[in-house]
Amino acid sequence: MATLTHQESVTAEYLEVTPGTRKNFMLIIVAGVVLLVVGIIMSMMGIGAHHEAGAAAHGAAHGGAEHHGSAPWLKRLIVSLWHNNVFFTGVASIGTVFVAIQYVAYAGWSVLVKRVAEALSAWLLPGLVIMIVVFGVSLINHDIFHWTLPGIMEKGNENYDEIIAGKSGFLNMPFYLIRMVLFLGLWAFFTKKLRDLSLAEDLNGGTEYFHKSINVAALFLVIYAVSSPIAAWDWVMSVDTHWFSTMFGWYIFASWWVSGLAAITLCTILLKQAGYLRWVKEGHLHDLGKFMFGFSIFWTYVWFSQFMLIWYANIPEESVYFNQRLGGFNGQYTWMFFGNLAINFVFPFLVLMTRDAKRQMIMLKIVSIAILIGHWSDFYLAIMPGTMKAENGFVIEIGVALIFLGAFLTLMTKRLSQASLVPIHHPFLDESIHHTT
Repeated sequence: MATLTHQESVTAEYLEVTPGTRKNFMLIIVAGVVLLVVGIIMSMMGIGAHHEAGAAAHGAAHGGAEHHGSAPWLKRLIVSLWHNNVFFTGVASIGTVFVAIQYVAYAGWSVLVKRVAEALSAWLLPGLVIMIVVFGVSLINHDIFHWTLPGIMEKGNENYDEIIAGKSGFLNMPFYLIRMVLFLGLWAFFTKKLRDLSLAEDLNGGTEYFHKSINVAALFLVIYAVSSPIAAWDWVMSVDTHWFSTMFGWYIFASWWVSGLAAITLCTILLKQAGYLRWVKEGHLHDLGKFMFGFSIFWTYVWFSQFMLIWYANIPEESVYFNQRLGGFNGQYTWMFFGNLAINFVFPFLVLMTRDAKRQMIMLKIVSIAILIGHWSDFYLAIMPGTMKAENGFVIEIGVALIFLGAFLTLMTKRLSQASLVPIHHPFLDESIHHTT
């Protein structure tokens, strides 16, 4: 009875998205559009064109004649749309993964940040639509995936590639599209199911919805555990069609996961600073900080394990991936290769090492932003060398990223405003309110 009495004293809390906030999101999108236009003009004027000379020399990385595809600015735009959508869609999926893990673990501490995680997944359906459209557009000149070239799997054709032909059972158009739609469709379906149960619990109370949510969450986690590594192979690894790594699925998941944790932490802090989530205390921030700290190390562990084994074996068809990123294309990606480690491991490891740092909003805010930028660049490093080779750039890419960010924040805050920020009838709400570490 004491639990019920305390929960009745907790009132619903609703986010009001002010016109000023919407204006800020629109300004982010406008800034992105401006950068995008500037980047396109620079590319069309040939600024940075000296990099293009190195591209042809590395055409063999794809195992055949160099395929130039679209004009450099258009190809960069298409690849950037793919890069950003894969990143933002993956981060959105982590919102549902986080909620599902809390359910199956019977976790109480996270109840007060549950709605933030739910809102993170608002991008999944737009992400599915954008992914299908961008993939379709990329097929016109085969700008992203070398394996989509006509005749590449047909013996006797001038584009024939024996290694890629050997993967035709997996890398073929119908099966690829089916996987894309099925995976994202399932993620979106379970996201909606968990959200509906959460809202029904707010409305009606009781523990019925909580127990249903545990069953739905358990099924989702099994499906996600199978589908997310395959999605990583499809959306990122198949860019470098000859190359493969058995650890790549875990690597991409680790990047998505720590980025999602950073997004949840950052959003929680911003809401707290805006006067919302008044029940969130240092203990909740401490736990989020421990998650970011621990999984930054986990990402580094997977990164190092993959790199070390390939470096030690020194097999040409495996080491080509790292050769391109570490010294290839006249060293164009080398600084980012090492910078990636600095921002995604060294910085969060050193800053969040102490207990006090994990309880300070300013420190968590800085680290969260650094992790999001760092893992965006991690996906850049995974996709650009295999597609753009030496013709990469940053103005178009950052412009597209800002457009995605503004749209992502618009959808996320809209979902946040549609329900109470405090799930007032969650059976573990009292535990979360009294959570201390």
